[in-house]
Amino acid sequence: MLENVQKIDHIGIAVTSIAEAAKFWENTLGLKITATEEVAEQKVITAFIPCGDSEVELLQATAEDSPIAKFIESKGCGIQHIAFRVDDIEAALAELKAQGIRLIDEKPRRGAGGAQIAFLHPKATGGVLLELCQR
Repeated sequence: MLENVQKIDHIGIAVTSIAEAAKFWENTLGLKITATEEVAEQKVITAFIPCGDSEVELLQATAEDSPIAKFIESKGCGIQHIAFRVDDIEAALAELKAQGIRLIDEKPRRGAGGAQIAFLHPKATGGVLLELCQR
């Protein structure tokens, strides 16, 4: 059993345009984007919207071959992943691997905001793309 999950860090939502999506989040819900960042390694621009103790992350592809572009092409815009904050991502990955959980990332990589991130394969999680995030 994974012991160092702290909370839901954020929910990632694939969008075709952060500017267009922001109209709903800001004008309708009254939530504000506090940070945007291009993560070149993942071919994505992110925008974080705090909500209580968690955040919504809007994800816009910067290339046609990015994971977000492929997600939108196959499934349309919408929830792409759920991220759980952990206090030690390397220990969490080692524990999951020892349990036989299929991982997309066996080692953490850099995510938005300087976080260390790693993804678990949806085939191991009941069809949901899960991200581990250490800040």
